[in-house]
Amino acid sequence: MDVVAGLLDGPRARGAFLLRSILTPPWSMLIRDEAPLTLVAVVRGDAWLVPEQGVAARLGTGDVAIVRGPGPYTVADDPATPPQVVVHPGQRCTTPDGRELYEMTRLGVRTWGNGPDGRTVLLTGTYPVRGAVGRRLLDALPALAVVPRASWDSPLVPLLATEIVKDDLGQEAVLDRLLDLLLIAALREWFARPGAAAPAWYRAHADPVVGRALRMLHHDPARPWTVASLAAATGISRAALARRFTGLVGEPPMSYLTGWRLALAADLLREPDATVGAVARRVGYGSSFALSAAFKRRYGVSPRHHVDGGKPLVGQ
Repeated sequence: MDVVAGLLDGPRARGAFLLRSILTPPWSMLIRDEAPLTLVAVVRGDAWLVPEQGVAARLGTGDVAIVRGPGPYTVADDPATPPQVVVHPGQRCTTPDGRELYEMTRLGVRTWGNGPDGRTVLLTGTYPVRGAVGRRLLDALPALAVVPRASWDSPLVPLLATEIVKDDLGQEAVLDRLLDLLLIAALREWFARPGAAAPAWYRAHADPVVGRALRMLHHDPARPWTVASLAAATGISRAALARRFTGLVGEPPMSYLTGWRLALAADLLREPDATVGAVARRVGYGSSFALSAAFKRRYGVSPRHHVDGGKPLVGQ
């Protein structure tokens, strides 16, 4: 597993919310679903995306917007159009005055809108749960990142548009994976753009020494790594590795490994039938007590409280 794949692994779609919207002006939707990460892709026409804080962006055909939550934002034909629909957590929809919208205009499988011939078609994919591994990724993103069609040549938006309206067996799994692919492709393109503030861990992946060290830590976090063993595996001295790793990543190798192990543990603990002892062994801790102590130091709560509470962790 390379560092990019590993850090993008947190927001992996599992039964993600996916919807195709067909819209005729005037239209406006205020999104208050508190989702940590959402993708909006324009299949046809155009739309405005207006974050609560920051600059509004106009999206054209083929553009993809990455929206970092949990703050609200508006998607509309024009920034001046008042919201007609409010989307709440759990994808509950109301009118702006609070009346429930139980039945919106259905236009087919995973499709709704205000008319079948709308000039704008949007695809929306929402990751409803924040994974601890992905926190480093989320922290690196602005409230709104737009990848214009002109800057990349990707078949993923048309492919997702084709698949989203199918109701075949296993279709949710297909859509989840396509959404993941679109997210990763859009992130890579956005981070590669001139002037993009790519995070240190992303830039460090390109370094032949530090990138190799990161890949090894991500691939085998349970191994009893030391700076010496990591330096031997990368072919340089301990001092040189520590200096180079810290300079590029922003923290020493063992500090990074601790954060990676605990972030992995936070995700693994949410899996069905997971135990603290089993997770401890998978991420490189010798016992459930050792993992619990490290977890509480890092996040301020025990592993069990993290699972039972289900709230985003602090101190990541």
